[in-house]
Amino acid sequence: MESENIEFRKEEPKQDQSSGIKKKLSMMQSFASAITSRGLKNEKTTKPIKQLRVLSCFGDKQQGGVLPPCEHLKTSKTEGKHFCGGCGCGDRPGTWLMSANDTYSKLDYPRLACPLNMPGFSNYEPSKPDESISPITRRYYIENYPYEKLEEIKVNTFDPPQPPPQKQEETKKT
Repeated sequence: MESENIEFRKEEPKQDQSSGIKKKLSMMQSFASAITSRGLKNEKTTKPIKQLRVLSCFGDKQQGGVLPPCEHLKTSKTEGKHFCGGCGCGDRPGTWLMSANDTYSKLDYPRLACPLNMPGFSNYEPSKPDESISPITRRYYIENYPYEKLEEIKVNTFDPPQPPPQKQEETKKT
């Protein structure tokens, strides 16, 4: 793929044709799925999946690449934070895509839907043949992204604190 002259298509979230109530129920169902995937032990997605999600949302221009950030990526009112403007989740701590410390962020959830069905997300849909025709889609570009370059994307993979191991009671000798 010639990286010099790549043009990307604008993409819109898949339009939910249902009524306002059905749309809100669908959003609540997606949110509930993400929350339950976290489990009782604050499980997180794998590093490669999170790297794909970061690439899907933030692009690779910050690493010298040509993929721009998703057009639905929004800058939070809180400095250094970003949220998805395509899913309707809004700007608040629980919806920020990345965290700078061990705080659980939206991209950490094992199950997470993307309004554009991008790689790395639970509702990912592979690109169609016409998506490879210029201007190409970001999805097609990411599907053909070299794995070696994907591994270079820095992500926080903090594990949740684990409880200290329980001491086995020593048997008393009498």
